[in-house]
Amino acid sequence: MNRPVTIKDIAKKFRCSPSTVSRALNNHPSINENTRLNLQEYARKVGYQRNQVSLNLLNTKTASIGVIVPTINNYYESAIIEGIDAVLQPLGYTLNIGVTNELYHLESEYIVKLLSNRVEGIFLSVSQETYDSGHYEHIENVGKGHVPLIFIDRAYEGFSAGSVTIDDYEGAFAAVQHLVGTGRRRIAHLKGPNGVTVAEQRFNGYLDCLKKNGLPVDEALIQNTNFKVESAAAPTTLLLEHTPDAVFAVNDQVAIGAMKVIREKGWRIPEDIAVVGFDDSPISAYLSPSLSSVARPGRQIGEKAAGIFLNAIQSVPRDTQKAHLVLPSRLIIRASSQALS
Repeated sequence: MNRPVTIKDIAKKFRCSPSTVSRALNNHPSINENTRLNLQEYARKVGYQRNQVSLNLLNTKTASIGVIVPTINNYYESAIIEGIDAVLQPLGYTLNIGVTNELYHLESEYIVKLLSNRVEGIFLSVSQETYDSGHYEHIENVGKGHVPLIFIDRAYEGFSAGSVTIDDYEGAFAAVQHLVGTGRRRIAHLKGPNGVTVAEQRFNGYLDCLKKNGLPVDEALIQNTNFKVESAAAPTTLLLEHTPDAVFAVNDQVAIGAMKVIREKGWRIPEDIAVVGFDDSPISAYLSPSLSSVARPGRQIGEKAAGIFLNAIQSVPRDTQKAHLVLPSRLIIRASSQALS
């Protein structure tokens, strides 16, 4: 038999009703013990599997969680997911992961599917296109369904939702302050997408640090990228026309892309141009030169977010709105931003 064995198949074999088979497989006391054992033994022999979807429709809990992230190509997002799973998997929860590739329509579709599958909670890192478009009806629908919503890494203000983020502003400020302390004065910034919370907070940290140190804000030294390595090529080429002595990148991927262009153009790192990234991805320590970066505790974000979810489902009514955690970042200094001699 190529298709899965069903209760009806077993009932036909034993010439009894499907309800009798169902009760026997669930050890119902109304079924004779010998009949129960015979039916259970046959079910094991033919490989019968319970229909978990049907069971979930009967139960109030599905033990299913939705996690929606822009990408899983980077270590940071994977670490967040691992943190969520480390807390919830031992409690019997299954993670359903959706990757938006920064697209609004995929984010919206994932939420619709997750809600229709009756997930017990949704963890969301908002896509760039959602920020850009200003569409948020799909996020509102999570609240209407009384499903706990927790923003991870990227928050979206104005919703009844919990959030776990890191202090992007202070991380950026510390990175730029370090560059100032090593003697750099023309510090460029490869800025992330406009409107994305993490990119804007890092940009603000960059600006405020320059102002605090009495350094001018040169618009020519600020270029937009996205979060991907290839997006750094053209903006870095433009920056080099204005002779920066340091580059602070929105993340490590962009920093790595910038380092490639800087070397190809004949500049030395860090002697001519220092470079600092953000994320402290595992590869940062193994680059040549090794990349200075702001470390973000991705796994801890996932663990804390899972804790907010567990607290929410135990409260009546379910409430995550007041739970907003901001975890500290930490600057890791390596060879790419050594002090000038």
